Amino acid sequence: MAAQQSQSIQTLLEAEKEAAKIVQQARQYRVQRLKDARTEASKEIDEYKKTKEAEFKAFEASRAGTTSDAQATVDRETDVKLQEITDSYNENKDAVIKKLLDRVVLVKPEAHRNLKKAA
Repeated sequence: MAAQQSQSIQTLLEAEKEAAKIVQQARQYRVQRLKDARTEASKEIDEYKKTKEAEFKAFEASRAGTTSDAQATVDRETDVKLQEITDSYNENKDAVIKKLLDRVVLVKPEAHRNLKKAA
């Protein structure tokens, strides 16, 4: 009976070793799957990032033309307004100077209205 017990114990030990091997393989498989998943996720993130960057560059390029067109329009309008102001100045400067000089030179000596007449 001792031999049978010894053989049963030996069988149990072998089964335990086999189970330990299976558990170790499962752990290694899990670790490998995690590494693979991380690598795959990293690749997907890089691809997504490249796609979004390309979309942004396309959007930026489409808007860049609009910005330069708007700037050119504003510059033209500014030049037109500046020319109008310059023309108006040139037309009216002589008349304004004449009015100012007439007002400065024209002096009417009279007492101030708040001044009381001395009795």
